Amino acid sequence: MSFDLGILISILKIIIIDIILGGDNAVVIALACRRLPERQRNRAIFIGTGLAVILRIGLTAMVVSLLNIPYLLLAGGVFLILIALRLITNKEEKHDVKAGTSLFTAVRTIVFADVVMGLDNMLAIAGASKGHIGFIAVGLFFSVPIIVWGSKLILIAMEHLPLLIYVGGGVLVYTASEMILGEPMLQPFFMNYQKLMFYFSPLLIVSVVALGWLSNLFSSNRMTGKS
Repeated sequence: MSFDLGILISILKIIIIDIILGGDNAVVIALACRRLPERQRNRAIFIGTGLAVILRIGLTAMVVSLLNIPYLLLAGGVFLILIALRLITNKEEKHDVKAGTSLFTAVRTIVFADVVMGLDNMLAIAGASKGHIGFIAVGLFFSVPIIVWGSKLILIAMEHLPLLIYVGGGVLVYTASEMILGEPMLQPFFMNYQKLMFYFSPLLIVSVVALGWLSNLFSSNRMTGKS
């Protein structure tokens, strides 16, 4: 298989999705390692993250195989749209993570938390990869170091540049639209309405992003009114 623009776009989508959805995972890594001595902290991050990546590739491969079940691409696409809305209408989440007092407990916390919290990442990456495990591996290879070592910069950038959140949400919605359009059970419908098929992705992206923006605007005005 020759390397072309389509492959590059798929890998870039996986990297963007994992970075956008990986902020919480970066917070968990920091919390899990905060009580370790400096020498063990980097080892815990390296080992825990490495194991988490291997597990995530395997679990994502399982998700990819499950997407062949009828209507599961449709359900996954709808779920991804809800994830995008949650991302855009960002609500702060509290992380009740116990800091590890040993290398083993910190690594265990990182791996367990990543698997539990990584469902949205796995589903989004499975959709963006279009079934290619190699794309998933390459995407995670580039995105995970960025998440681990650049998490603080990512979080600061998102706080000061809200547009990045909307861009990330748009990428998720685009991936969701591809999953829905790729649902085999819906192919006869879209073949009968090819214009709808052509405009489906941009209309869905604009609708979800606009809904998230309006929700944020309403929440901001309500908070301003209370104060």
